[in-house]
Amino acid sequence: MDSAEADFWKVDDDDTSKSASNDDEDNESMDSGKIGLTQQFKREDVESGSTSDYDDENETSDKEEKTFMQMLKEMADREKKTEDRDYSNFYSTSNSEEVTQQASQTEGKDFRVLQDRCDSQSPERVKHLGFLERLNLHIWTSLSQADYVSLLKDFVESEFFVIDGDSLLLKCLCKETEYLTFFYRVECFLHDFTEKGAKYVIVFFKDAEQMYFAYPHFLFLRTALIEHLKHNTDISVHTEFSNCLSSEWEIFLKNSYPYFIIVSDVGLTSLQTDYLCIFIAHSLSKKINVVLTSGQEYDTLRVYGYHLQSLWKHRLFFQKHEKDLQCACETIVRYTATSLCLYGHLKLSLKSIQKEIHQTILLLKQLWPEGSDIRRTVCVLACAVVLKLYSNMLKNADTSVGAEEEPSERGESKPLSPEEAADLCRMQCLTVIFLLHMPLSRRVQIRIIKSRWTERVLPLMKMYEFCTHFVLTNLSDTNDWKLDLTYLPDLNDDSLLRNLAHYYEMEYCEGFKFQKELGKEMENEYQFLWDTITKLAVKYDFGDAFPVRNTSQLFLEQKQPFFRGCEEEIPDIGLIPMKSDLVEAYAGDVLKVLPVLESNDPAVTSLIKYKEFDELCHWHSGRPLTEEYERAQCSADAKSKDPNERRQIQKLQTFYRFYGSTLEDGTSKTIVNQGAMPVNANTVVKKTRKTHKSKAEIIAEENKKRLKIKEEKKEQEQWKALRMSTEKEIKQNLTVGINKLEKFLKTLQSRSVKFSAEIAGLSACSEVWKEHCKKQGNNPKDLSIAVQVMRRIHILLEKYQDLLEKSHLQKLTSCLRLLGFENLACSLSGQVRESDDQSISNYTTEVRPARFQLQYMDYYLLREERNDPDPRVQHFIPDTWQRELLDAVDNNESAVIVAPTSSGKTYASYYCMEKVLKMSNEGVVVYVAPTKALVNQVVGIIYSRFTKKLPDGLVVCGVFTRDYRHDVMNCQILVTVPQCLEILMLSPRCQEWTKRIQYVIFDEVHCLGGEIGAEVWEHLLVTIRCPFLALSATISNPEHLTAWLQSVKRYWQHAENTIEESSTNSTENFTRKYKVKSKVKEQKKSYRVRLVLYEERYNDLEKYVCSIKGTDFVIEHCHPCAALTVNHIESYGIPSDLSLSPRESLQLYDTMLKVWPEWPRAQDLDPEEFVLFKNKVVIKKVDVRKYEQELKKELTEWIVTGQRQKVHELLECLKPQPVDCSKEEKWTKFACFVDKLREMDKLPAIFFIFGIRSVERAAQNIYSNLLKKQKNEQDPNTEREKENLREKLRKVHRRLKKLQPFDAKKVSASKSESIVVALSEKEHLEKKLKKLTEIPSACTYANSKAVDENTLAKIFNRVRFQRKGYEQKMLALRGIGYHHGSMAFRERQVVEMLFRLGYIKVVTATGTLALGINMPCKSVVFAEDSIFLDALNYRQMSGRAGRRGQDMIGNVFFYDIPLPKVERLIKSNVPQLKGQFPLTISLVLRLMLLAAKADDKADARAKFLIQEGYLDQAGNPIGFAGLVTHLHYYEPSNFVLVSFLVKGLFHKLCQPIEEGSTDFSEDVMEKLVLILANLFGRRYLPAGTAKFKNKFYQSKVFLEDLPEDFAEAVYEYNSKVERNFAHFLLTAAKLADTEQEYRLPLSKTDFTFKNWHGSELASYLMDNTKNISAISPFACLSGMIDHDLFQAVNINQAVLHSLKINVTNCPLLHLEKYDDQGRKRPLNAYALDFYKHGSLTALTTDNWLNEGDAYYHLKDFSLLIKAIGTSLSELCDNPNDNVLLAFQKLAENYENKLAAV
Repeated sequence: MDSAEADFWKVDDDDTSKSASNDDEDNESMDSGKIGLTQQFKREDVESGSTSDYDDENETSDKEEKTFMQMLKEMADREKKTEDRDYSNFYSTSNSEEVTQQASQTEGKDFRVLQDRCDSQSPERVKHLGFLERLNLHIWTSLSQADYVSLLKDFVESEFFVIDGDSLLLKCLCKETEYLTFFYRVECFLHDFTEKGAKYVIVFFKDAEQMYFAYPHFLFLRTALIEHLKHNTDISVHTEFSNCLSSEWEIFLKNSYPYFIIVSDVGLTSLQTDYLCIFIAHSLSKKINVVLTSGQEYDTLRVYGYHLQSLWKHRLFFQKHEKDLQCACETIVRYTATSLCLYGHLKLSLKSIQKEIHQTILLLKQLWPEGSDIRRTVCVLACAVVLKLYSNMLKNADTSVGAEEEPSERGESKPLSPEEAADLCRMQCLTVIFLLHMPLSRRVQIRIIKSRWTERVLPLMKMYEFCTHFVLTNLSDTNDWKLDLTYLPDLNDDSLLRNLAHYYEMEYCEGFKFQKELGKEMENEYQFLWDTITKLAVKYDFGDAFPVRNTSQLFLEQKQPFFRGCEEEIPDIGLIPMKSDLVEAYAGDVLKVLPVLESNDPAVTSLIKYKEFDELCHWHSGRPLTEEYERAQCSADAKSKDPNERRQIQKLQTFYRFYGSTLEDGTSKTIVNQGAMPVNANTVVKKTRKTHKSKAEIIAEENKKRLKIKEEKKEQEQWKALRMSTEKEIKQNLTVGINKLEKFLKTLQSRSVKFSAEIAGLSACSEVWKEHCKKQGNNPKDLSIAVQVMRRIHILLEKYQDLLEKSHLQKLTSCLRLLGFENLACSLSGQVRESDDQSISNYTTEVRPARFQLQYMDYYLLREERNDPDPRVQHFIPDTWQRELLDAVDNNESAVIVAPTSSGKTYASYYCMEKVLKMSNEGVVVYVAPTKALVNQVVGIIYSRFTKKLPDGLVVCGVFTRDYRHDVMNCQILVTVPQCLEILMLSPRCQEWTKRIQYVIFDEVHCLGGEIGAEVWEHLLVTIRCPFLALSATISNPEHLTAWLQSVKRYWQHAENTIEESSTNSTENFTRKYKVKSKVKEQKKSYRVRLVLYEERYNDLEKYVCSIKGTDFVIEHCHPCAALTVNHIESYGIPSDLSLSPRESLQLYDTMLKVWPEWPRAQDLDPEEFVLFKNKVVIKKVDVRKYEQELKKELTEWIVTGQRQKVHELLECLKPQPVDCSKEEKWTKFACFVDKLREMDKLPAIFFIFGIRSVERAAQNIYSNLLKKQKNEQDPNTEREKENLREKLRKVHRRLKKLQPFDAKKVSASKSESIVVALSEKEHLEKKLKKLTEIPSACTYANSKAVDENTLAKIFNRVRFQRKGYEQKMLALRGIGYHHGSMAFRERQVVEMLFRLGYIKVVTATGTLALGINMPCKSVVFAEDSIFLDALNYRQMSGRAGRRGQDMIGNVFFYDIPLPKVERLIKSNVPQLKGQFPLTISLVLRLMLLAAKADDKADARAKFLIQEGYLDQAGNPIGFAGLVTHLHYYEPSNFVLVSFLVKGLFHKLCQPIEEGSTDFSEDVMEKLVLILANLFGRRYLPAGTAKFKNKFYQSKVFLEDLPEDFAEAVYEYNSKVERNFAHFLLTAAKLADTEQEYRLPLSKTDFTFKNWHGSELASYLMDNTKNISAISPFACLSGMIDHDLFQAVNINQAVLHSLKINVTNCPLLHLEKYDDQGRKRPLNAYALDFYKHGSLTALTTDNWLNEGDAYYHLKDFSLLIKAIGTSLSELCDNPNDNVLLAFQKLAENYENKLAAV
């Protein structure tokens, strides 16, 4: 609720009285800045001397419309300027950004790759460069607006996405990464997706390979990665596409339509970056969304990344520049590598390498016919080829060197000799032998060598990598040779190779003691490999295997030190000892296996000693925290001495009763305290079955019978009076007549009268049918009349069978014969088929009966309904599943309720409330809603439903939201949001109150699986001890959720049995204070959790795909099965909730028969022959459901029996064919589309659009269209005529004013007659003017009959002082409204009420209406695509369509939504709920606070916290613990804020303008905002945005760094946290799964090697001082050690994988974040920018935020500043403290700026 609602709510603030005199008071005078346009018009009229009230009213109305249209035009012009913004002032800071830190050893003077280059100065090349610059700008402007969201949303179980293989390679590459470590990183990345249920494929484009030739190491890795993923994982890898513009790739995208493509926005070179830009542009043009690899982060449940949605502008750009893109792509991939150049003069063509490798492979096949391990094979082939080719190069160079200058003279290195090259290859072979035999557990201990290869060695190393690439490429084409490809990820280990090189050139030669044995087995293997190389070299002799080194050439740089020292001291690892019963009880078993520090350890002795924290005052008001304080002085029925306050309360009650009446019919129920309710559901029924009745009871029953007979006679008289007119109306206009009949039937109670009316209706409808058939003759008949005849027959046979007599049955039989349903007539009468009657045959429908019922009766088919009333429910007969809910409440059981929207599941909630209200005055029901809008709605219903006389100080309903509270602790029904209930549950002072809770109702419990705040739902479900009801319409795994909740209840059952109940006397205290005699009734405890599942929607939903074709709309019915594909059915089956209407089931059967005429089961499933339909007069909905299931089963069977092609044809036949259109055309025609829906009788409708501005603009567009339409249809002379009438009215009014006497008694007869004439003339003129100014019905959607004028005025009065109240009124008068989260609470309420009352028929809205808001309609239209339009939101939003009791069917329209997206929405399953990771450091601190300070410690029954001074060693909260826990939303920023306060940095900054003053300079205020913006509300922009500069209009966009002293404090804080977290990791490492750590996570490749026999040389190369207890062995290979965990940046890459811990679990505040390419991700400066310029529009144009998001973030930021200010006032003893005053001033400034927009 908006905090401005003080005339209904009392804001919990420091200055309550100030809030009470609010700016939103209904009858109070307003600030001039807040007076609406309506007021201005009135002022103008007064000033102009207008005299006639009626004249004023009409003139003002015209003025308002003109002014409003002018305002809309100005807004449209402003927006157009914004949209057409010139981006030419953007420029890149570097034309070619290369990831230089990755490509560390690139092309140099000693190694070059020669390419077949085109002339860089050619006109074609220059043209392409210009276009590529434009393309980069286009992509960048799009990426800057990408949403940072959870990637694996609701389609994760059934849809797949594409990962670009080269982007994956770029993401996982790192300067220091070893070969196997690289594969580990790739597998971790992919495993994280796989583990979360993602389905994906990886694509490597052939042409992209050329871009790696300058980087042989990366080229080699890429080839090996492709082969590894293909052969060792289950991932589908595609390498058949040449490039992203190839026709094959387009076909793949069309057929598979991935959800999104993960791609990088930056490459190794500018060439690759351009290529990736083309890839992104192409993907977006094909309606496929793009996700950046840059900035991706993950936690336990989700993966987050920058998601860019495909829009029309992307398709337009591609269409406009398709040829340029094609040419640019061809130019990029044309750079084909042709040869290598080593040492400046040794050249080698790539073709000769490939040829040599091919020949060598053939030779090796002869030597090793049985095949071998891939590591041996690649090693011998690469070494042999390198040695042969290198020797040839040297030989050829010697013959031609002649007069050429020496290499050294040209600045190039001298080439290695063949012998030196052979030495290098021998060491390479030896490395492979180590890889083959040495387990990973031993390899991780190898010394971390820092020395690099010399310049002379590098060219040969690169040549070796080139050869390895070609070897792998050739081997992948070899199918006739058995190779073990398991260890493709371990072909090389550069660190080990350098260790061996160092050993042989520096240590081996120093003497015998350093000459270590290799080991017999390894020596033999090495000998074998070198012998094979010698054989493959054929005519070349490179010496024997031993000695390994025959030359003295140094291969490594001689820089000291050679090795990384691993002696860095790590402090003692262990936990700080805590003497806390709570810790020992819950963590005792774990603590036994973990080390604990000694009491004299420095970490223990240096603990900060703060005073113990105890929360004695209320956090925001500073008043004593007692139950007396929490109770409001005056509430619902309390007697207040303050008349103003009483008036406010009365207004609150009056309004909410009115608001509630728009939500539900019926009057408020007065609750009487009845004591304990019956626990058995049937008790009420059983009580009536007494053997002896008292005299009073007998008399009461007789009176009841007499009254019933009297009512029946009255209803009979009513029917007699109406019968003739109703029958006549049916015959004149069937639709109107039937509606009148059904409306009358709803008012009746007597079944016999209803029966008579139905029989009369049947007779009238059959007469209408006869007349229609006679009139039509041989022309087609309107079967809707026949439908009404059949409908009456259905109702009579189903609902009134006991009243049917023989004559009635004969009438029904004759009607069936009349329609041509002879078999049904025979079935009903039990007679044999009669001969054909020619007179009857003229009236037949010419459609067979079962088909007629499915095709034409469709949604009129009857549903299964119970007829026996339930005494617990007065107004309707509940279904079986609803009775089960009532039973659960009666038995104090918990229940999970999953039922479709508007099915009636919330009735149990109000039944539960009523039960608790009746039981006592102390019991509490808590209703938890996910949004404030839903809280408001529930409060309205409660006020409308319940009235109860309570003692002074107690109320029925209270509210608690984050920015608002009212009667929290003294109400019986508390309506709140999850976060606020959690505050109460964890508050030490509220534990007595929590014991009074009898039930908790969780509405929309599927939020448990949401992205934001989901863990709070989990906390609550775990911590509550009373029964609960959990309601949702969209949970796909309710059984799993119920089982988990049942396990929680079992825990509480066990806990309550073991805890000794303390003798608290809280209820006595309560009754003593408030003079309440009754106590909370002790209820029978039940720990059962029921699952109540109901899947049937009352109304079917029919979907339509709408597109624009020329000047008209193409609206095609979208069959749900059209969304399926053969692969989808094969992999996942047909979704369980993909339901069909009867008409759609029949359509499916007909299409199946059309596709396969010889279908074997066609006869069985023919509607006329189907077992449940054959000769059945009344086909029910349940019968059609079974028929639908049979058809689906048969469809699946087709695939199983090999009819895939036929299924594909079938699905294609059902698919609609929408036409794509431009964004401009879509919104230009939008208003016409609304008109089209009115023509189709599909209004009222809600139009879902996902941008706030778009929502408003769409509504304004519809309004403008209606006004334009009225103007066009209006007579040109109307305006002149209106003006003439107004002028005449003015004259009459002036005349009346002159004639008006001072004394009425002295009026002469002539004067009196003149007054009468003038009044008569005035009345005549007013009527004439009213008729002219009335809005024609064709030019408005408003239903003026739905709401009377007084009610309308009362509703509009609510928004007269709102910022957009005037606009809302103007739109509403035309039947239009809009609804979004940034509107004022009152504005939203007005739209909701008018829509529910039926006055407004068109509402445009964001997703604010998705969660539970009661606004049912006939149609729902999805008018805009968005990432937020997912399966969950689709079901929630589409659930609004189809008003129970008003619409027989709901309609869902997709207005220009891409067809693949529509299909995905329809077929996707609702997401499964998964558990969160709810533990945070703030939560631990809050729980420790609860345990230490709870009112009842028996009932309530961490190293970082202790070291930072929040807990002492006894577990008691100390120091700033309170501030941290109250800002728990913002962890870890809450801890950093405390560190700033402790260091006195704010006191240093917050200096007033002059001593003794309370004013602060604007510079101080801006610096405060800068500091807070760096801590809170942090929104990172994509890394690529930082490289472009722009002259932004108003904003700075990129947030400046923190002031130096504050930044130092953050670094100090981070270093402490890093140290503590590293200690935690080192301690937790003992719990890791060691066996799992030596396997790659995805392929499960094992590196344990059990048959290792050891080696003296291997042992010598190890470093035993190396600490790697918490480091993944794969990360160890790249030189990571335990000490590296003290730097948070290394944690994700280095920590043991099986611990499932990443850096998100660490409360670090990163001042700077970098992506995998090392680019900084800048922070968006929206909070500071807004403080400086105060413009929301600037945030949308400059800061790349949409208006809705910007408003939400700013509001949150404003609340945060206020919370800090009020929190500091609690902690600070001095009310004039500068810091306190500065924050209070800032809160006021920020709130004022936000209020202004």
